[in-house]
Amino acid sequence: MKKVILGSVLAAAAAVSMNAAAANATICTGGNTASVTNAGSSNFVKTTFTARCSNNVTLVGNDTGGAYIVGATSVSKGRNAFSGSSVGGAITGTACTSTCAASDVTSAMATQPST
Repeated sequence: MKKVILGSVLAAAAAVSMNAAAANATICTGGNTASVTNAGSSNFVKTTFTARCSNNVTLVGNDTGGAYIVGATSVSKGRNAFSGSSVGGAITGTACTSTCAASDVTSAMATQPST
């Protein structure tokens, strides 16, 4: 499961874009497919594409214009929330107090550089 989440984080950090207003946007909440439509010249990611998530994976992204931050976790079995940024490309894991929730993803994302 960690490889699936890590792959989702890397793929989203490389290609997903939401709103350039620097606000977290939920991309997937458990196996759904989300079309990302706000790619553009003022965003970090320039091309619209469709994100695909595995079952029970919550994926959140934030396009700051100068960087892209992403976080993910498995909400059914996960004990860690993973986050990464296009700044330096580092992926980090944050332990959850119990099974991870969407709020743990946004907390993990807060540890990433945004410029």
